[in-house]
Amino acid sequence: MTVPLREALKFWAKLGFISFGGPAGQIAVLHQELVEKRRWISERRFLHALNYCMLLPGPEAQQLVTYIGWLMHRTWGGVLAGTLFVIPSLFLLIGLSWVYLTFGQIPWIAAIFFGIKPAVTAIVLHAAVKIGKRTIHNQALRAIALISFLAIFVLNLAFPIIVLCAALIGIWGGKRYPEYFQQAGSHGKGNDNQYGAALIDDDTPTPDHAKFSTKRLILQGSVVILLWSIPFIALVLFFGWQTLYPQIAWFFTKAAFLTFGGAYAVLPYVYQGAVDQFHWLSAGQMMDGLALGEATPGPLIMVVAFVGYLAGHIQNLIGNTNPFWFGVLGACVTTWFTFLPSFFLVLVGGPLIESTHGKLSFTAPLTAISAAVVGVIANLGLFFAYHVFFPHGLGGSISWVSIVITVFAGLALFKFQKGVISVLTGSALAGLLSYLVASLLI
Repeated sequence: MTVPLREALKFWAKLGFISFGGPAGQIAVLHQELVEKRRWISERRFLHALNYCMLLPGPEAQQLVTYIGWLMHRTWGGVLAGTLFVIPSLFLLIGLSWVYLTFGQIPWIAAIFFGIKPAVTAIVLHAAVKIGKRTIHNQALRAIALISFLAIFVLNLAFPIIVLCAALIGIWGGKRYPEYFQQAGSHGKGNDNQYGAALIDDDTPTPDHAKFSTKRLILQGSVVILLWSIPFIALVLFFGWQTLYPQIAWFFTKAAFLTFGGAYAVLPYVYQGAVDQFHWLSAGQMMDGLALGEATPGPLIMVVAFVGYLAGHIQNLIGNTNPFWFGVLGACVTTWFTFLPSFFLVLVGGPLIESTHGKLSFTAPLTAISAAVVGVIANLGLFFAYHVFFPHGLGGSISWVSIVITVFAGLALFKFQKGVISVLTGSALAGLLSYLVASLLI
């Protein structure tokens, strides 16, 4: 018995609208729906796919959806599953980005975002702690995390350089001190007996389309290269190499291959490029975009669509043209070039890399990179805290309201284990309340 493609697509489309809670929440929903309820895949096969996706750069939840769709219904099943997981959040973020730029200066809306920024600071620091607990399990990895933090905090070293250095340390350390670069234990121990037989069970043979084939590798790799190069060349020919959209395409292609550790890992790189290098948006706008990304379904890395929309909209405010459509183009270009490598890694690289899964020579550099990412994310959280607590710089006044909201948001996340949506909602209400109180006192 197999699941009809139409039935599977209905579920993937539904998932795109209900997948709140970031990667952890999305993976939990996938496990509940696919392993426990529908029994499309067994616990062990699910965890095997998850462990593989955790090794890849990019959004692991979206890649897991693509992987299972590919395993069940070949290439088109994977493509459609991964796309349906992304599309709803793209449309939502385009609409929210337009509202943000159009109405964001209205006092009560600005007050809501004022309250959200401290929550984002707490969320990023919470993410650093969670990723750290998952990936850092010895002194060597703690040292890598600390050195990466100092490299970006003190030396302002570029994120790709930190990733490269961590990978080289992992390659060397995996050979000399393998005990320090072993991956942490499994993500869980399955007990499939409580769920019953699955359509793709533990002993189900790997389907032919998921086995390595040189011919298929060349064919699919060529298709992916064409899907990347044709729109990129079109953007260059239409707008010019040094213009916004080709720069977005090239920048987010590089970002897609550097996101080891999930969406939070790419944020420092996107921040360095979008805010410091290209000046597409401000630090405050970047924090607002992260909040919108947390509050919408789909992969958290979709915050890049907000960056792309703002870059296109703001750059084309001058003139008689409607900046909305330039923003839409920026969001679509960003999304295309961010997610295309994820499909490539699953559909093309999956059968090839599956044979190396669990081998230390392959996993050691990724383990070191994951440790380095923790230090980089911690730096991002402190950087956000600086901008929130000292909105006018060190010489200006301190925002005590922001500090209080950050503390309560941190308590909600760390002590009471509240969800991100609840924390963002509470912080937004706190920001609005502070605005109303200030208005009455004036």
